[in-house]
Amino acid sequence: MLANLQRSLPFTLALAIIVYLVLMLTPDIALSASVLVTVGVVLGGVLVPILVEVKGATLSSTGAPAATKTNYDGETATLYVGNLPYRANEDAVRELFQKFGVVVNVRLMKDRQTGRRRGFGFVEVAAKDANKMIQKLNDFAFQERTLKVREAKERQDGDDNDE
Repeated sequence: MLANLQRSLPFTLALAIIVYLVLMLTPDIALSASVLVTVGVVLGGVLVPILVEVKGATLSSTGAPAATKTNYDGETATLYVGNLPYRANEDAVRELFQKFGVVVNVRLMKDRQTGRRRGFGFVEVAAKDANKMIQKLNDFAFQERTLKVREAKERQDGDDNDE
């Protein structure tokens, strides 16, 4: 069952029962009118969540960026993005960077103990777009914070000091 429908169905059924009882207790309205209104409430409560979910799926496949990794076969570069707002999510960062080129993947770092965002992340982009993104988005105001965008450095492992 669709998630929106599953959440809204109990409320829809309760509303339909209340509408039916109120209309049945009103002497001026015939039985058939109360049944029609109740059926309308149930259908509206079932159809609206389905249509909202279908419309949302259509938007995410055509307009809004998806949260999954983009299939891109060319060379990529990884950009470090610092000073991110803690409320920013992967989709918002992806949407911002996609204005300037191809975004392959977005990873925002979280604290292991608390699960809260740490204020930085990495955006994997098409190598041909990396410099343009750095120029355009470094010191860019994003959700009331000034971003710091640089090419990411390779991770330094502390265990390589055996030599």
